[in-house]
Order: sequence, then structure tokens, then C-alpha cells
Amino acid sequence: MGGRKNLFAHLQENINPKDQIIWMHAASLGEYEQGLPVLELLKKEYPSYKFLISFFSPSGYEVKKTSHEADYISYLPLDTHKNVNEYLAIVNPVLAIFIKYEIWPNMLKGLSERNIPSLLISSIFNEKQSYFKWYGAFMRKALFSFEHIFVQDIKSQSLLNSIGYHKVDIGGDTRLDRVFEILSQNNHLEFIENFKKASFCFVMGSTWAEDEEILTPYINATEGNMKYIIAPHKINASHLVSLQKTITKKSMLLSEYIDHGTSDIEVLIIDNIGLLTKIYSYADMAYVGGGFATGLHNTLEPAAYGIPVIIGPKYHGFKEADELVKLKGLLPITTLQEFTEKADILYHNDSYRKKVGAINKAYVTNNKGASIQIVEHIRRLL
Repeated sequence: MGGRKNLFAHLQENINPKDQIIWMHAASLGEYEQGLPVLELLKKEYPSYKFLISFFSPSGYEVKKTSHEADYISYLPLDTHKNVNEYLAIVNPVLAIFIKYEIWPNMLKGLSERNIPSLLISSIFNEKQSYFKWYGAFMRKALFSFEHIFVQDIKSQSLLNSIGYHKVDIGGDTRLDRVFEILSQNNHLEFIENFKKASFCFVMGSTWAEDEEILTPYINATEGNMKYIIAPHKINASHLVSLQKTITKKSMLLSEYIDHGTSDIEVLIIDNIGLLTKIYSYADMAYVGGGFATGLHNTLEPAAYGIPVIIGPKYHGFKEADELVKLKGLLPITTLQEFTEKADILYHNDSYRKKVGAINKAYVTNNKGASIQIVEHIRRLL
């Protein structure tokens, strides 16, 4: 709430009423990354327009509030009639784009009343949501405010059709465009290069304590020329201390390694944010965390680099994870024994490891393109 306190005054001070603004709203950082490929295409196509990114969560706003990827970055106010009217009076966008699950009834009503087209992109629907229940009339009405909806799969399209909404296309997941772009960016990290050298590198990303209960016994027991990088989801000091205590091999926090690193370090623990995407480029195989905790984290980033990915058991409901498990590019495990067996065969069998990695890379390559389809539709609106 505190970050929203001076929202309207800040917007009033910074936004020029003459600006033609394209507004994109993301709940948090993950949705922002999902929308970024569309934003970047629009910036190239409409250089005279201004771009506003709004967040609902502090975890998105605080990370991106000084970013140069948009002209204006703000919070989204709470969804009251008064806030909506004030926000739209200041911003007055020519187009509003909402990402994935972001459906705000009063805001959508306000946009519709002002004849400002709004889109929902990269969305996924399931039959348990209120839109498809007898009691969901209010939220169902909000859906009909969208000028168009781009969904990720045919099931979502069918559910929308079942309630009479037909302005919908299967556009896929714009995250695939985002992770594909990662391959062409500069991913060089000298300190990771110095750490890895010629060793086999196992990157364990976005790990929770529940994941680490499986990972650290494997690290401690495994022999061979392998280096390990752990990037915990939570990097508070108490967790990093307890994690490091469970590792018997010589380990070091990244912040210490950069200042005092030595060649005999076998385990590097990442104690800052924003590097994991580039770190995956140095991996020979990866583990993506969350599958033993609250739910699986982003598997598409390591997949894009063409490496095999091991995950925990809680992956159902994540479309790309469900599909990649079926294709055998993601390898789910439930026990330390299963993890050891799968990690060992990937380590020792080069041809199998490359085969599994190729499945992942092909999935990303073959399913990209959602952003282009969305921008083609926006062209017709602007």
C-alpha cells in the first residue's frame, strides 16, 4: 500500500497529456517478462508512442521502477471506481494490454466506457475458475470487456467459447519468445567462467529448502570433475548460512568468490538476484526448484539453452512442464534415489544428455512466435 500512496501525483507530474500511451499491466516480474517481447516489438513499430508498464506486486515494481524498457513505470491502483477514473484521466492510453491472469473488473469497465481497447495476452483458463461457474456472472462480464483475448491452448479457447466469448485466438506463450531472445544476448559472466573452467557444470536454480534436502546429499556424495552452482529462491542470510552448513564440499557465496575466489571451490552459492538466466548458459544440466515446495519455477530458461532439466513432482498445471515431461525433456523425480539415478546417467552419458537437451531446445524454437501474432492484431487497432 505504501508504494501507491503518491501514485496519482507522481503520474500527474510525469505524464504529458499529449502523449499517445500504450499501457501494459503485469501482476509481477514473471508476467512482465512474459509481456516484454510484445513491448519490444511495439516500441520498434511505434517509436512515436510512449509506453507505460504497471505492476500490482511490489516484487515487480521495486525491481523495475528505474528500468528504461518503458517511458513510465507505476503501480496499478486498487480496483475502485474512484481510482480507475483518476488513473485513466491521467494516463488516457490508446491501448491497454493485460498479461495472463490480470482481470480487473472496474478498470476494464472504465476502459470500455472510454472506448479504449484492451487485450488479454498469454492467458490460460481452467474449468475451476469463477468465469465458468453459476456464481461467476460478475467476473464473466469483465471478460467480455476485452476487445480480444489471446490464450495459450485450445482448452482455454474452448472454455471461453462455452460462455459465449468468441473473440479469442490461440496465440501460445510469449515467454517462449522471451527465452528464445536470451540466446542472442550477451550471457558472458567472467566469474562463472573462471569457476567452471573445463569442469562439468550442474546448475540448480530457484531452489527451496525442500529441494535442497534432495540436492545437497547428492552434491556431498558425488565424485568426479563436477562443479555445482546453487541459486536459492530465497537469499536471506539465515537460509544461506544453513544451506552452506549442509554442504561438505568446499563452497563459497558468489559475493565472497568475486572478491576472494580460489580454484578449489566446488560449490558456488548465488547470493544475489538477476544472474540466473545468464548462469544457465554455462550449465551442462540443470535442476529447477519449486517442485517440492509451492510449485515449479521457470523451466523454459534452461530449456532454451538445450540442456536437460530435472524437476520435482509438483509440475502439473504448468503447461510447458506438462508438455516437456511427456516429450522427456524435463525429468521429474520424487526421491533422492530417483534424483541420483537421473543425474548420474546425464553426467556419464553424453549422447543421452545431448538428446534430452535437444528436445528442450526444439520445444522453445518450435513454439515461439506468439508476440508477432499479437502485434499483428494490435496493428489493426492502432
